[in-house]
Amino acid sequence: MTDTAPQTGELNVLCVGNAIVDVLSQTDDATIDELGMVKGTMALIDAEQAEALYARMSPGVETSGGSAGNTAAGLASLDAKCAFIGRVRDDQLGDIFTHDIRSIGVEYATPAVTSGPPTARCLIFITPDAQRTMNTFLGASVNLGPEDIDEDMVARAQVTYLEGYLWDRDEAKEAFLRAAALAAANSRMVSLSLSDPFCVDRHRDSFREFVSNHVDILFANEDEITSLYQVSEFDEALQHVRQDCRIAALTRSEKGSVVVAGDEVHVVDAAPVDKVVDTTGAGDQFAAGFLSGLTRGKDLATCAHIGGLAAAEVIAHVGPRPQVKLADLVAANLGG
Repeated sequence: MTDTAPQTGELNVLCVGNAIVDVLSQTDDATIDELGMVKGTMALIDAEQAEALYARMSPGVETSGGSAGNTAAGLASLDAKCAFIGRVRDDQLGDIFTHDIRSIGVEYATPAVTSGPPTARCLIFITPDAQRTMNTFLGASVNLGPEDIDEDMVARAQVTYLEGYLWDRDEAKEAFLRAAALAAANSRMVSLSLSDPFCVDRHRDSFREFVSNHVDILFANEDEITSLYQVSEFDEALQHVRQDCRIAALTRSEKGSVVVAGDEVHVVDAAPVDKVVDTTGAGDQFAAGFLSGLTRGKDLATCAHIGGLAAAEVIAHVGPRPQVKLADLVAANLGG
């Protein structure tokens, strides 16, 4: 694992999340059946299963992944200055994650750990019908703790963006609280993605406390925000969230997004898409676009438009990261 010299200068966004390597490989239905997988689903697996499945994969593509990592990739594609904090092991996949995320222009300096579980990986088997069967081993990534939060990075970042998936372990909660305290001490903003309705169901009370006390900018989809406040109607959830944080950016799939900030409400249509191919990463890229605009002084409606363009790009192809330069896409549709 190579070291990098400390960097200086303002960051638009610091992303904190699970450091996962996506391993994508072509396979056939017979192999899916033989390995006991359910096609088209995602399963959490342990280290032994991960090693066995990895050994059975044909040559494929390995790339850094994870929700906040995908957001960092989107920010880089938007020419925003961004950094990432996430834990890997000093192993082959840890080297791949580090090289890959730095190669796209994201600052990454979290030291690789030398003991404990190996680097997290999502083993993705793609069948000829384009179905993706995913097996995720969270490995070293979930052991992120307060000691991994880089005080200098938080101080340099206009926004520290936290991935809700990490909230399962007490050490990660302490890391989030440390990041939030450092951001507040430096008059910086904190952002949280609720990540998944099941994540919200597991941690509703602690999420609500964290949002109310520490979060400036909340990202959630319709299912997540109604789950957070245990209501059935989106509009009712909207009334709750406007009391809890400065800005809530709420996505509604083909209905677009709603941004609320106190008495200010913006309803923004979804960007057009010829064909929805893969919705993986849509929320991650919406957050990238929104935060890119916000940290450059754009109004909230424009931020949501940028987020919508980034989300539309990523759902038009397989994979959770942009395949075109998002900065060029935004310039073509919205101007500078």
